[in-house]
Amino acid sequence: MDLSRRKLIGTASGLTVASSVFTMPAFANNPIKIGMSMPMTGGLGAGGKAALIAIRLWVEDVNSRGGLLGRKVEFTAYDDQTNPANTPGIYSKLLDVDKVDLLIAPYGTVPTAPILPLVKQRGKLLMGNFSYQVNMKVKHDMWFNNFPVCESDYWFAGFLQAAKESGAKTIAITASDQEFAQNLTSGVRNGLAKTGLTSVYDQNYPPTTKDFSTIVRAIRAAKPDVVFVASYPPDSVGIVNAAHEIGLGSQVKIFGGGMVGLQFAPIMESLGSKLNGIINYNTFVPGMKVGNIEGFLKRYAVKAAEEKVDLLGFYIPPFNYAIGQILEQAITATKSIEDKILAAHMRSNSYDTIVGPIKFDANGERNQRLVMAQFRGVKDNDVEQFRSSTRQVVIHPSTEKTGEPIYPYDKARRA
Repeated sequence: MDLSRRKLIGTASGLTVASSVFTMPAFANNPIKIGMSMPMTGGLGAGGKAALIAIRLWVEDVNSRGGLLGRKVEFTAYDDQTNPANTPGIYSKLLDVDKVDLLIAPYGTVPTAPILPLVKQRGKLLMGNFSYQVNMKVKHDMWFNNFPVCESDYWFAGFLQAAKESGAKTIAITASDQEFAQNLTSGVRNGLAKTGLTSVYDQNYPPTTKDFSTIVRAIRAAKPDVVFVASYPPDSVGIVNAAHEIGLGSQVKIFGGGMVGLQFAPIMESLGSKLNGIINYNTFVPGMKVGNIEGFLKRYAVKAAEEKVDLLGFYIPPFNYAIGQILEQAITATKSIEDKILAAHMRSNSYDTIVGPIKFDANGERNQRLVMAQFRGVKDNDVEQFRSSTRQVVIHPSTEKTGEPIYPYDKARRA
């Protein structure tokens, strides 16, 4: 499929725009251009389309206030199809053909990793977008990642703590053979000694895997107490379905951990009761107190219904709106859109956003609000139930805790 340019500022579909939208004589001919690729199709497409609604809302808001530095904000996005091979070409086009001023990374670790060397070489600031450890080797000093977990064991600490508290002794690990999953499982392996867990199964699978029955049977045969999975959305669905059909074994106390996609409304609705008992990471679930997120979610829900995308928008959209807020505050404070000037400001200042205050560490990462939650009482074919705080119970960290975990997994499935 050819990549097609999509300016996300206006129409009911949100994917095209008439040039007359937001025309204001004072700044119409000299816009500030912001560009990115986004997975609108492929495995991360559900999250990407939801994230675009949030960024478009910010663009509408900032332009309604008169733009930035008296100039209209023009936002351009291309579909990278969740294919990392596409992103370097897209970002080259954004810089060389579209002449954008500022860059936002695509949603996800895998599509982002290939563009970091290019962006560093060009000396451009890059706002990260839910990537994990992509800058560890490149070490770009103008990388600022708005994902609420830093390069540490913070992601999986809650899962391993729950495993320890459950009395588990053994663990099975399965992960997609791609950068995000490998970064995550590497940390889990390094953390096993602290929890007294012994690995009895540790296998990667190709990202193209469709049938997970063999993997689940192998895990079941290993008889682990804990099953940790690091997966992208299509894999997560396949693994949950296979585990539900085949079973993991009555000895399993905890199942889940790093499964991307179980935060997306379409996937949550389709899996329904099969989610029960799973303990998995998230950025926000109802019941958490996070900045000014509720007002945003009400606005988002209206747009999401119009565009027929993720109706909940809990996971990614608020943080993508916050990316816009960070840029807006930095540009306003410095009265500049120069990458180095903005980067210097971001390294030393905190920003007020709808997800609370955001401050970046020396590596351009942040460390807060990633939680582990257990699905409970989920029924089939009902997306609205997930607005209740009882469907995802936060078990970690203690500052966000809304309930105690239920063990073992089979018991939690029936709770």
